[in-house]
Amino acid sequence: MTAGAGRVDVIVVGAGIVGLATARALLRERPGLDLVVLEREDVAAHQSGHNSGVIHSGLYYKPGSLKARLCTAGRAEMEEYCTAAGIPWERCGKVVVASLPEEVPALEALTERGRQNGLEIEVLSPAGLAEHEPHAVGLASVFVPATGVVDYRVVCGALADEIVELGGRILTGVAVESAIDTGRQVAVRSEVGLWWADRVVTCAGAWSDVLAAAGGEKPRARIIPFRGEYLELTPEASHLVKHLIYPVPDARFPFLGVHFTRGIDDHVHAGPNAVPALGRDAYSWARLRPVDTARFAARRSTWKLAATHWRTGVDEITRSLVPSRMVTALQRLVPEVRPEHLVRAGAGVRAQAIGPDGALLDDFEIVRRGRCVHVVNAPSPAATASLAIGAWIAREVEADDDATAIG
Repeated sequence: MTAGAGRVDVIVVGAGIVGLATARALLRERPGLDLVVLEREDVAAHQSGHNSGVIHSGLYYKPGSLKARLCTAGRAEMEEYCTAAGIPWERCGKVVVASLPEEVPALEALTERGRQNGLEIEVLSPAGLAEHEPHAVGLASVFVPATGVVDYRVVCGALADEIVELGGRILTGVAVESAIDTGRQVAVRSEVGLWWADRVVTCAGAWSDVLAAAGGEKPRARIIPFRGEYLELTPEASHLVKHLIYPVPDARFPFLGVHFTRGIDDHVHAGPNAVPALGRDAYSWARLRPVDTARFAARRSTWKLAATHWRTGVDEITRSLVPSRMVTALQRLVPEVRPEHLVRAGAGVRAQAIGPDGALLDDFEIVRRGRCVHVVNAPSPAATASLAIGAWIAREVEADDDATAIG
């Protein structure tokens, strides 16, 4: 749906799950609010509609961090929301498996971290692992009952319907170029004309840093997109995975490693890898965005990142281009998986924020200045935590005009 520009109380830029949750929270808090969501493409067009569908437990996040707090609160809210809305979901639990001797201490540390975050975690014996995932193998493993699965595209559809029921509008096919606080109002320039709003929230995903910079901000975080490519087990092989099987993640990276996920649709996905994408919406090697690529290459932080992690980058790219390398990684968890058991599935693009020094940033970053709130970095578990994030941002929208950076 598209329409001409005008004046409103609040504009939310981006109809991904965080933008929709924020709009919903604002409308529930202030009935009668004149609110419009502006989206350049369609609802859940990118990260919100191209993820694994996991309702994360909060296992991985540093105790007391924004991620840990919002994930814990958001998980409970997401379960309650889906139940009330009649959206299928399941709290199936997952196993985390240490395959190498050096991963065993890391798994123990991860278990302690999860317990500090209030999680019930069961340390599994070999028999216990066989009970949960009969075809998985490992030197040590744990079971995390709180993990679940859902289709976040369906969640986004329900949120969009509720926004309209609450009196808000969602306009798709409207690309926003900038949002500039003039002091009294915010001028939002879009492809269909100029909008004016009392408050603006930008939730632009992979374009978040571009939009914040266009509004006069100088965010310390800049986005580098990473593509995650998935395979899927054939129906004949899907019995090899009962629920979710994860490796022990490498603590140096904000990625969880190649894993298995039985989704709410009962399909079993395997992956993803994490390869640098040649555009903010580059879902395959064939899609190249020259302007994006040139901007990434021009940044000193990009080259610092590459210099630090080039070996890992080469491994990820090789795993993308040589399917047997992906199969080998999956066989560490489930040795019975064979190349003929796997078919190509979809891909997603993760908006990964990096700092000026090339460091991969792993927590939420939200910048508020005056009448604008910019969600600069909202990595996983943003979908899980989206309702809690939306409520938090809604409170920031009404805060005073002093600039703050959170995350």
